Amino acid sequence: MKPVSYLRARSVQEAAAAHGGRAEARYLGGGTNLVDLMKLGVERPEVLIDVTRLPLDTVEERPDGTVVVGATVRNSDLAAHPLIRERHPLLSQAVLSGASGQLRNMATTGGNLLQRTRCAYFQDLSKPCNKRVPGSGCAAIDGVHHDHAVLGHSPHCVATNPSDLSVALAALDAVVELTGPGGHRSVPVTEFHRLPGERPELDTVIRPGELITAVVLPPLPSGALSRYRKARERASYAFALASVAAVLHVEDGEIRHAALAFGGLAHRPWRARRAEAALLGARPGPDVFARAVETELEAARPLRDNAYKVPLARDLATQVLGSLTPTA
Repeated sequence: MKPVSYLRARSVQEAAAAHGGRAEARYLGGGTNLVDLMKLGVERPEVLIDVTRLPLDTVEERPDGTVVVGATVRNSDLAAHPLIRERHPLLSQAVLSGASGQLRNMATTGGNLLQRTRCAYFQDLSKPCNKRVPGSGCAAIDGVHHDHAVLGHSPHCVATNPSDLSVALAALDAVVELTGPGGHRSVPVTEFHRLPGERPELDTVIRPGELITAVVLPPLPSGALSRYRKARERASYAFALASVAAVLHVEDGEIRHAALAFGGLAHRPWRARRAEAALLGARPGPDVFARAVETELEAARPLRDNAYKVPLARDLATQVLGSLTPTA
């Protein structure tokens, strides 16, 4: 048994001070990912700072229509909250498509953003993994990788981000609020997660000791529709082979706002900027949607066994966008 020190923080300031940016310290929320990795020996913290009692467990609306989700809001509570279901239904759909009811009752918003890849090689200490041991190699490239990345990967890592919530947040232009030794800062969700490059061990841009305190959701254009859809190997409790989060606003027969994000395709939620640019100003229709999505997926670089993800993502996105048109 490895001894671990435990502290239940009473304030954000106390939590940040207890962490102090130390490599051996970890914040503990629901523990649905961290504790599993500790059992496997992938994570070996010496200090756990429990943040579940901090006053960060509310969903609140600001006067301008912005919705602020506290970092310790449980996934089940987030999915069921009236504001989320009314204003951002794709967020509720994304959360409900992930894990089991028991896990959603424990998992937190902040922890969901920080969960590590589910790559089997990352979780297996007997196999090389640059994400776990930088410089050791990537066993997945020549191994089993049918559910790995087709976009944005590098020779050092082909793992995917497992979060459904993060994909929806990317399409919603959400902002992550952080507090740490260096003070407070805000980071757009689309910039929060990293591509692997030469440093695949760094999943996010979070700095040592920083704590997620909230996620901020700006209001959508009036009349905009949204949806999240996920393809997986079984009907429930499985991570995405590909997923799509989309927001579409059509007015006077013209697309005025389009936001599209993919999950299961890359090391981070993949915001489809090229597809969005192709959609803006166009008249909605199957051919328009298909061409726009193809424009985005031209950048895909499938591995030996996962080329199926490209047509899967294309068809998912085309269908979801079609379901958001006024005539659908």
